[in-house]
Amino acid sequence: MGEESDRNIRIMPRTYTLSHCDFTANLTLTISNIINRDQLKGWYNKDDVLAEWTRVNGNLFLDVHCYVSGPNRFLDLAAEFRYYIFSKELPLAVLYGDSDLFREHQELMDVLVRVFFHSSSKKYNRVECWGPLKDAARLSH
Repeated sequence: MGEESDRNIRIMPRTYTLSHCDFTANLTLTISNIINRDQLKGWYNKDDVLAEWTRVNGNLFLDVHCYVSGPNRFLDLAAEFRYYIFSKELPLAVLYGDSDLFREHQELMDVLVRVFFHSSSKKYNRVECWGPLKDAARLSH
């Protein structure tokens, strides 16, 4: 294994939880080395956005999971708005919230970002590749 691969391995496991407060409209980013798989269950009851560094076939990815809408019709009405907000804010939140990591590991800016939108609506239930993190953070989707 090369030096770059060794440095990438040391950042894992690492997860991000972006939470939204309905009363204050504040966003809170929590960074952890513990992957709580239970957080990935029950998407239709969550307001959080989860992200984690993953390795697939030797390639490193930043996988992001966003709950967009659930079985409640009222929530489906908000799906487009939630999709838009997640698309605009998420890459910047991870980049700024974990800036020390990105200063130490600038090669992570080239890692592909895969975004998993979870929704009961076929329109929003999909996976998107946003390209390298450096581009995903600059572009609006």
